[in-house]
Amino acid sequence: MTIYDFKALNNRGEEVDFAQYQGKVLLIVNTASKCGFTPQYKGLQALYEKYADQGFVVIGFPCDQFANQEPGSDEEIAQFCEINFGVTFPLMKKIDVNGSNQHPLYAFLKSKTKGFLTDAIKWNFTKFLVSKDGEKIIRYAPTTKPEDIEKEIAHMLK
Repeated sequence: MTIYDFKALNNRGEEVDFAQYQGKVLLIVNTASKCGFTPQYKGLQALYEKYADQGFVVIGFPCDQFANQEPGSDEEIAQFCEINFGVTFPLMKKIDVNGSNQHPLYAFLKSKTKGFLTDAIKWNFTKFLVSKDGEKIIRYAPTTKPEDIEKEIAHMLK
């Protein structure tokens, strides 16, 4: 199984087949609108704008599992991201990233990477960078700023 075997719903409820991302570098992030890390949306959007034409895609998965920091509807989340941070990268339907209702994609990502002490997602804005071939997956902590990942993104795009 690879990341390209998964499907998820976007924030409009339409199915997205991850097979369409083959050959692209992906940055998958669980996001929240009322978190201390929410300003990272700006950095994520900047990376997306800089590298999208080279095959880079940021995919945001809103999640309300951490201190109720993503309470809005999918539509409200999309509006917030667009108005406050100019987000144009794909936003998915709000999901769980841990527990019995976790999205299968997150179960896969966690199985391919190691977290600190536990594999569980510990907070909003945990990031997974996926290479073009889907083989290499690097996990970054919520405290890692998007701009701190830029060098690895540029390397993977070569």
